[in-house]
Amino acid sequence: MVKKLQQPGPAKAHGAQLADAVRDSAQQIWQAGLGAFAKAQAEGSKAFNALVKEGTALQRKTQAVAEEKISEASSRMGSMATDISVKASGQWDKLESIFEDRVSKALHKLDVPSAKDLNALTTRIEALAKAVDALSTKTRPAAKAGKKPAAKPMPKAPIRRRAKAATV
Repeated sequence: MVKKLQQPGPAKAHGAQLADAVRDSAQQIWQAGLGAFAKAQAEGSKAFNALVKEGTALQRKTQAVAEEKISEASSRMGSMATDISVKASGQWDKLESIFEDRVSKALHKLDVPSAKDLNALTTRIEALAKAVDALSTKTRPAAKAGKKPAAKPMPKAPIRRRAKAATV
C-alpha cells in the first residue's frame, strides 16, 4: 500500500492549487477537443462535398488527356501500319519477280519454249505459208500455156494456232 507523504501546511495549499490548475487545464483541453470535433462534423460535409467536386473536375481533365493520348497513339499505329503494308507489298513484288525468274530459268533449262518463242514460231510459219502460196500461184499459169503441168499443189492445211501460252 502506498503511503502519502505528509508535507508541511503551506506546501499543502500550494499542491492543492497546482492540482486545481491541472484539472482546469485538462478540462479546457477536453472542451477544445469536443469543440474541434463538433466543428469538424459541421464542416466535414462541406469539405467532403468540395473534395467530390475537385475529384470530378480532376477526373474530367484526366479523361480528356487520356483520350487525346489514345487518339495520338491510334494515329501513330495507323501510319505505322500503312508503312508496314507498303514495305510488305514491295517485298511481295520482289519475291514474285524472283520466283518468275527462277521458273523461267528452269523451263529454259528443260528446253520448254516460252510464249515469246511460240509467237515467233507462229509468225515464221505464217510467212512460210505465204511463200508457199506465192510459189504455187506462179506455177499454175505455166501449165495453161502448154508446158508440162507442174505437180499438183498440196491442199492447204489450215494452220492451227495454239492458244497463247501464259507469260511465264
